[in-house]
Amino acid sequence: MKKLSLVLVIALALCALPIAARAEGTLTVYNWYDYIDESVLDDFTAETGIKVDYVMFTTVEEMYVKMTTGGGKYDIIVPSDYIIERLIKDDMLTPMDFEKMPNAKANLLDNMWTADYDVGNLYSVPYMWGTVGILYNTEYVDEEITSWSSLFDPQYKRDVFMLDSIRDTMGVTLKFLGYNLNERSEEALGKVRDLLIKQKQDGIVQGYLVDEVKDKMVGGEAAMAVMWSGDAMYAIEDNDSLVYVVPEEGSNVWIDALCIPKTSENAEAAMKFIDFLCREDIAQRNYDYIHYCSPIRQVVEGLDEEEAANPAVNPSQEIIARCDFFHDIMDYMDVYNKYWMEIRS
Repeated sequence: MKKLSLVLVIALALCALPIAARAEGTLTVYNWYDYIDESVLDDFTAETGIKVDYVMFTTVEEMYVKMTTGGGKYDIIVPSDYIIERLIKDDMLTPMDFEKMPNAKANLLDNMWTADYDVGNLYSVPYMWGTVGILYNTEYVDEEITSWSSLFDPQYKRDVFMLDSIRDTMGVTLKFLGYNLNERSEEALGKVRDLLIKQKQDGIVQGYLVDEVKDKMVGGEAAMAVMWSGDAMYAIEDNDSLVYVVPEEGSNVWIDALCIPKTSENAEAAMKFIDFLCREDIAQRNYDYIHYCSPIRQVVEGLDEEEAANPAVNPSQEIIARCDFFHDIMDYMDVYNKYWMEIRS
């Protein structure tokens, strides 16, 4: 009886512990490929005792499918703005408690609280942000690139890489044709399809790529590529012949943010990890590694003069003004997917 009572006492004591004390075992983080300085994971474990199982995806659509088909159980995910909007509609995210995340509460830039996909960051904490533009090689291009039209110019035959991303590639083509990024018109999407197919038929496109494109541009394998700003900055650092531009017709400005799925069994530890990433020194290390725009005030204030003037690192208000956020168009994605399949085939 005494042994039984002792077991019961221990069990009751464990139940009385705070959730964080009982749940801090392992966090499973589902993030983009090559999108964190992995040494910070070791430092988080050293400071907290919480191990991090780090899993990667290549496109946000891939992440969403995995989330919605039961393909994995994650404590933290890093979706883009329009997918966050969709996940909120699907009631799949845990609300954030900023009282438990003092670094996030104090250090986020003011404009990071007002994005319309999740006003006030009720379900998300910005991780990185940036733009989509053209990275071009001045050794192969004799003109200053200012327009998306260069992607369709026959003089760059076999010299253009496109992004293997449905929203990005169709989105910048919509912008070039004068439409909204979130267009819901079969006529408009049909024009996008026709132009992108003609681009392939004219032999301009060398390939549709994602992560590997930055290294190919460093290696001088094409004249230009549609690219996310951080990947562009990575490439520029290794090849000073490369230049990044957000074309005059406008583009996509985006935010990737940290979210906690409702299926997480470790939400308290997840918030601790998110707050860790918002700490000034950790955010600086991730910025130095990833090269995307940081949402942390101290990192932005610490940019040197050259970085502050670089549109890949710190886009001006004039650039941002001609860019739009993607929004969730899940109810219209069948139409996008139909045209995308025709483009890619």
